[in-house]
Amino acid sequence: MYQLDIILKKGNNLAIRDRTGTSDPYVKFKLGGKEVFRSKTIHKNLNPVWDERVSLVVETLKEPLYVKVFDYDFGLQDDFMGSAYLHLESLEHERTLDLTLDLKDPQYPEHNLGGLELSVTLSPKEGDIRDAVRILTFLHCMRLSDVHRKSQLWRGIVSISLIEGSDLQPMDTNGLSDPYVKFKMGHQKYKSKTMPKTLNPQWREQFDFHLYEEHGDDFMGRCTIDLSLLSKEQTHKLELPLEEGEGMLVLLVTLTASAAVSISDLSINMLDDPQERHQIVQRYNLWRSLHNLKDVGVVQVKVIRAEGLMAADVTGKSDPFCVVELSNDRLQTHTVYKNLNPEWNKVFTFNVKDIHSVLEVTVYDEDRDRSADFLGKVAIPLLNIQNGERKAYALKSKELTGPTKGVIFLEIDVIFNAVKAGLRTLIPIEQKYIEEEPRVSKQLLLQNFNRVRRCIMGLINAGCYINSCFEWESPQRSICAFVLFVIIVWNFELYMIPLVLLLPLAWNYILIASGKDTRQDDLLEDEDEEFDKDDKDSERKGFMNKLYAIQDVCISVQNALDEVASYGERIKNTFNWTVPFLSWLAIVALVVATIIVYFIPLRYIVLAWGVNKFTKKLRDPYTIDNNELLDFLSRVPSDVQVVGDFNNKCFIKDPAK
Repeated sequence: MYQLDIILKKGNNLAIRDRTGTSDPYVKFKLGGKEVFRSKTIHKNLNPVWDERVSLVVETLKEPLYVKVFDYDFGLQDDFMGSAYLHLESLEHERTLDLTLDLKDPQYPEHNLGGLELSVTLSPKEGDIRDAVRILTFLHCMRLSDVHRKSQLWRGIVSISLIEGSDLQPMDTNGLSDPYVKFKMGHQKYKSKTMPKTLNPQWREQFDFHLYEEHGDDFMGRCTIDLSLLSKEQTHKLELPLEEGEGMLVLLVTLTASAAVSISDLSINMLDDPQERHQIVQRYNLWRSLHNLKDVGVVQVKVIRAEGLMAADVTGKSDPFCVVELSNDRLQTHTVYKNLNPEWNKVFTFNVKDIHSVLEVTVYDEDRDRSADFLGKVAIPLLNIQNGERKAYALKSKELTGPTKGVIFLEIDVIFNAVKAGLRTLIPIEQKYIEEEPRVSKQLLLQNFNRVRRCIMGLINAGCYINSCFEWESPQRSICAFVLFVIIVWNFELYMIPLVLLLPLAWNYILIASGKDTRQDDLLEDEDEEFDKDDKDSERKGFMNKLYAIQDVCISVQNALDEVASYGERIKNTFNWTVPFLSWLAIVALVVATIIVYFIPLRYIVLAWGVNKFTKKLRDPYTIDNNELLDFLSRVPSDVQVVGDFNNKCFIKDPAK
């Protein structure tokens, strides 16, 4: 532990946030995502003087001190005035340093928001804090000693995935039930969530039991699993009929023991043996591409260690274990007790069924009294793995949207057959049984809306560029486009379609090979939008702004759905004679089109259409461009308009009703 003594001296040329041309600034300090200090507010001052002292206890120097400045607004959302990071690793011990932190806005990094003057002293923490931690640790161990007496004697793990139930017995008067499932093994008990009003529930929950060296609701049935009959290190799908009841349960059960083929120590693994590695490579070479098509490849994961994990217990420690998942296969390490820097040194081996699968490695804190606490997760696509490379992966949140504390060291090898992997790509993806239930999220709604908008804007921009050639905005470009159009249409053959699709693939490959990779541009835009999302929502937007943002998205989605539905209904109403005049007009147009296409080759028709489009602006500079088909459909009423016209007619016919 360390003690960080800070003197917050003053601010210089801070940002203006009030209409009067000034601000009411105050400062927040954050460590590990938690607020540890808030200064007093200095009113009406862009060069405030605080002279406040604070002493902080720091567990690790890898976590920077996050400094943020706000403008206080009574009764409103405080305005963000800038932030900065103080990297503790760069500080000298036992030496007082005077620092100036330049404040920045992550969304507008080029803006100058002033600075803060600090005096900082970092020193190792001795004495009372360490003694207090030792006492707390001792008391906690004494309190849990009886409960956890055999906690380190477990010899394996039973992993159960509760998938679904079917045709269960109705228990309520309405012919339905509210089923849930209880699991019990020794002293360990779990209860699933309750699925209301159904006889075919979908739970999709996962539970872990440890194998130790020790042996008012309506009852709907039970089933028993003999674990001795199940092979270890393999996921079993069991469909079990309920005894003393009706229906069945579908479970995924994986029995992981301390010594098995697919889990081993670092010193004993197949790919480190040159002879075994050669045999595996030969098994997946191209000459055996048509042998056992389901066996695509093999992946070996070395889970070495983790560092700087989150403290989940009151003692400031955790009991971490690691779960490795590939599709529906799930294996688990042992638990390292009372440690934030655990070493597992285990090797996991999986059969690869789909090379496009994602390897998920999750770290949990074991808690025998309740379900395990989440500490961090990484997700690695198999195709992105560099064989034999030992890397430190930063742990992320459950949704993989942001980092959490700690890193995990992995070394992964993937050996697969490219032909089998390619054939497997044309088969539907294997369904994952355990998935998070989707929840409504404002951030996700805005993100998805922006993604769709970018795609649509790309199409619109391409259409505008093509239309500019017809409008002769640039004569040179229009002439080139016209000549190219005539040459392509006159010489068009069907093989040119896949050939044209090959061109952008080849062009982008050349750019990547030459070092001009532009693939990250869009991703970087997304990261900028996601940067410190929670802080931005709390610091830059009041409640009404958030409401307006959601309202704008909902209105845009509503209008887009209305337009798409309207055109679909208008096409349908053209064919069902909702407006007879328009249906007769459609008949005439279709008959004429049939005759033209029958007697005139399609190449000449497209050529005539293109020549007309290119020369229309030259023949009549003031003509307004239009789409005849859309103009026709705009005259056909949608179902909403038809219902409205029908109600109006009924009202005119019988006003009393």
